[in-house]
Amino acid sequence: MKEFGLVKSSNEQAYLFTVENKNGMSVDFSTLGATIVSIRMKDKNGNLVDVAQGYNSAECYTDFPVGHAGGTIGPIANKLDYGTFTLNGKKYELEKNKDGGRTHCHGASDGIDIKNWNYELIDNGVKFTYLKKDGVGGHPGNIEFTTIYKLTDDNAIKIIYEAKTDKDTVINLTNHSYFNLDGEQNAQEGAILNHLVQLPASSKFTVCNEVAVPTGEIKETKGTPFDFSKETEISSVIGQDDEQLKIGAGFDQNFCVDGYDGKKLIDVAKVKSPNTGIVLTVSTNLPGFQFYTANHLGKPIQPFGKSGKRYEKRSALCVEPQFYPNAVNIEDFEKPILKVGEKFCREIDYKFSVEK
Repeated sequence: MKEFGLVKSSNEQAYLFTVENKNGMSVDFSTLGATIVSIRMKDKNGNLVDVAQGYNSAECYTDFPVGHAGGTIGPIANKLDYGTFTLNGKKYELEKNKDGGRTHCHGASDGIDIKNWNYELIDNGVKFTYLKKDGVGGHPGNIEFTTIYKLTDDNAIKIIYEAKTDKDTVINLTNHSYFNLDGEQNAQEGAILNHLVQLPASSKFTVCNEVAVPTGEIKETKGTPFDFSKETEISSVIGQDDEQLKIGAGFDQNFCVDGYDGKKLIDVAKVKSPNTGIVLTVSTNLPGFQFYTANHLGKPIQPFGKSGKRYEKRSALCVEPQFYPNAVNIEDFEKPILKVGEKFCREIDYKFSVEK
């Protein structure tokens, strides 16, 4: 454990923990946002590669727009159109921080990824907890969040999300790690366009409106740039003339998980670097996931990353399992509602391997 800087909103010290497995793979986790800061593993040539974008202090995450790198996102991940939802007949209005003040995104200024969490060291990992008080940020209920990280000896980062509340509320949690399987030091624009992507359990995606919020329409991926049923190089499809790609300025879409039942883990994504041979396989028991090609990185105000470089547009990609964005406001989508007496419990696995 080492100090990781000051969380100014609470004047608390953030800490960083390193967990290593028997293969020499190691992961850094921070109390700031229950965040994944670094993921180091050996590539096909035996070189150690850090495949996660991140920063060297808590201040970098809280003082600048850095895209929520590696954080636990909530209480409501992704976008909520007009920043409102109705629950038990009562309308709740949240801070609108995106799209010219139209949408609420990733918890806005009260997002749990910029809060300092309590911690407990466990076997092969860390357990983080955070209590969000009733009414803070407009959300109902005193909500107890738990994020459990475990690093296994088969090179998987297992993430378990839990939550309890004393009032019915809306919960949608995800992890927002930015991956570059060539190494986070490859921060130049377009650095991940050579990555190969397969989304084996996603024959459908949610169609977005002009501010990238799902409308309720679900469309087949076949015949669109969103068809990743076979391994596909990102560069070969990201530039296609497609209205949904234009809205997201690249890939920034929620995919539906085929075979979802809320219980079993399903492999939803496989990403490979042809340079390093490193492969990321993402599994989850959540109904959807956002595939995002970091189209909005590269702002001059961003701090430099761990290697002393600014992370530029499309220098990484994210696979963020979650409930469909704006689901609470769309009749036919499964609602991420947590009721009093129930327990929210979902899992995301990021598993790494190497192919020669």
